[in-house]
Amino acid sequence: MTATTTADLLALDRVAQDLLFRAARTANTFTDEPVTDAQVAAIHDLIRYGPTAYNGQPLRVLLLRSAAARARLLPYVSSSNRAKTASAPLTAILAADVDFHQRLPELYPHRPQARDWLADRAARVEQARFNATLQIGYLIVGVRAAGLAAGPMAGFDTAGVQREFFPDGRHEVLLLLNLGHPDLGAPHDRLPRLDTGEVIRTLDEPG
Repeated sequence: MTATTTADLLALDRVAQDLLFRAARTANTFTDEPVTDAQVAAIHDLIRYGPTAYNGQPLRVLLLRSAAARARLLPYVSSSNRAKTASAPLTAILAADVDFHQRLPELYPHRPQARDWLADRAARVEQARFNATLQIGYLIVGVRAAGLAAGPMAGFDTAGVQREFFPDGRHEVLLLLNLGHPDLGAPHDRLPRLDTGEVIRTLDEPG
């Protein structure tokens, strides 16, 4: 009998585990192969089931595919991120819809009053940003599930990108994400990960 490993305790087979996590890497370079609208739709169809508070789903994604669309973004991107953003097959601007509460009667129908709970803009923005950030995590895993690689970037002028692409004030920009088929050149060594014991502990109360 072989010893049980942590991989054996997961419902996903090892190939899927590696695809989504162990073998997946943050990508800085991509092949020229495009990312299609059908692939993007398939990714969203998978990740939209990830949980958010009130089922609010505040994440909004603006895709920049053409050179002209990318040219509008590049002046706001840090110098270290500019070349890889210009050459990626697809770049997504990830933002939170701060008026997501308007859809709650449809998305959270058993509590139609939830929209009124979020009438205060400051509280609503906090919810929108937090839950959209959760959805970004699901999105990165979904990109990997499609056999693609994701390159998330925080190095950009957030206010500038917001003015350029979301001037209505309804969206708060959170992150840029390059997507594509990874260039399978020699990767950098993987950085260390914390061990389980350094991250997880159990609080045992007496009785």
